[in-house]
Amino acid sequence: MDLTVLLVFLVTFVIVGYLYVKKKQSYWEKHGVPYVNPAFLIGNLWGVGTSKHFAIALQDNYRELKGKDVIGGIYFLTDPVALILDMDLMKNILIKDFQYFHDRGVYVNERDDPLSGHLFSLPGQKWKLMRAKLSPTFTSGKMKMMHSTIIAVADEFKKFLEPYGSRNEEVEIKEMLACFTTDVIGSCAFGIECNSLKEPNTEFRRVGKQVFEFSGLSFAKQIAIQTFPKLAKSLRMSITPPDVTNFFMKLLRETIDYREANNVNRSDFLSLMIQLKNTGKLEGDNVDLGKLTFEELAAQTFVFFVAGFETSSSTMAFALYELALNEEIQERAREEVNAVLEKHGGEFTYEACMELKYLDRVIQETLRKYPIVDNLMRVATNDYNVPGTKHVIPKGMGILIPVYGIHRDPEIYPNPERFDPDRFTDENIKQRHPMAWLPFGEGPRICVGMRFGLMQTRVGLATILSKYRLKATQKTPIPMTYAPLSAFISPPGGMWLKIEKLSS
Repeated sequence: MDLTVLLVFLVTFVIVGYLYVKKKQSYWEKHGVPYVNPAFLIGNLWGVGTSKHFAIALQDNYRELKGKDVIGGIYFLTDPVALILDMDLMKNILIKDFQYFHDRGVYVNERDDPLSGHLFSLPGQKWKLMRAKLSPTFTSGKMKMMHSTIIAVADEFKKFLEPYGSRNEEVEIKEMLACFTTDVIGSCAFGIECNSLKEPNTEFRRVGKQVFEFSGLSFAKQIAIQTFPKLAKSLRMSITPPDVTNFFMKLLRETIDYREANNVNRSDFLSLMIQLKNTGKLEGDNVDLGKLTFEELAAQTFVFFVAGFETSSSTMAFALYELALNEEIQERAREEVNAVLEKHGGEFTYEACMELKYLDRVIQETLRKYPIVDNLMRVATNDYNVPGTKHVIPKGMGILIPVYGIHRDPEIYPNPERFDPDRFTDENIKQRHPMAWLPFGEGPRICVGMRFGLMQTRVGLATILSKYRLKATQKTPIPMTYAPLSAFISPPGGMWLKIEKLSS
């Protein structure tokens, strides 16, 4: 009898669970929105993290739904998510109607995970206040201040590449670039010489890798936390690995204590953060921005580090990959770099870097083909009536803008697989919708560090092109594929290229 009761209970539980999931996964059908048929329980995440990167899965959904409506329906597990298909609607969401979509919906738990409380993730009013404090630290004047620091690291990078170039060696260029950007960020953010180029297993490099390289278990944990944020917060779960938190908090406390005790003031990001912590103002500005707590300072410095080294190193690696496959474009970029260098007495001054217009187009086209942030996520903070339709995006629903899919759309970019920097002449840019290129986002939540990232990328590429030629080898990933578990798009076996020193 007991066994029969247990069996009835289990069958009832399975049936009720099945009906509950089917009901949740019928949301888009009931609301008359075209949708991609979801897999039971998994939704439209089938294969993500095992056989395909999230960027490719979202691109597939975009291609299937585009042209059917201005929004399409997909599911993250059982949760409905609105996929934005129309660029006018994207503009509304990111700019015109920003007040409905100012949150990213990213997990933040400042109590148990203080490094999660950074500008990228913060919601609502907290984001607005933090943005007001940080924006003045990324002005062109502040970037010019940090430029000499980047050049100093670039000079070391040039020396580091010398033996490889002299031997025409095949190298894994992405890891070298990650060491370069780690040293740049370490110096600009913390005023510390990381020496990742000389010692690739340095603690800074190890910690940087840990943030972005997932195992199957850690990837599943990230999905679970994002899907059930309230439960995760009640269980005191953190996104940041504990040893990463301990490393950064200890490093920052010791560095700040030393600087304040010895009255050290450097031209770096941390000095600006210390000014905000102590006075709520930046030197030379008479605007009261409000003080930062130590935890707030730590979170902003942390995101400056992790976002600054990985995004720029990946962009440079993809740029060099395309230049190796397109020799004429590589030569044209090199000619510009050398001409600008000659004009400025062989020095990569800030003004010289700003004159590299063709190299800028190379970077823009690289970010089109390989947007490091492959999608933009927002959450509706109030019910939103989609203009020109009967659709309503309800409060609390997640929305996705498929950046990678847009950038590879042949109706927007003819022959999208071809690498063509001239897509980004002023004339060609004017002919496209302003939402056709979104590697940094757009609107009030556009990447605050965009200027710094582009400056670092420009210097790194110019440094290499002025002295070395890049060529593809048998180990070069052709065609390009992406590691399924990588946080950002990245080739699974690294970026292998031959580096040849140019004759004088």
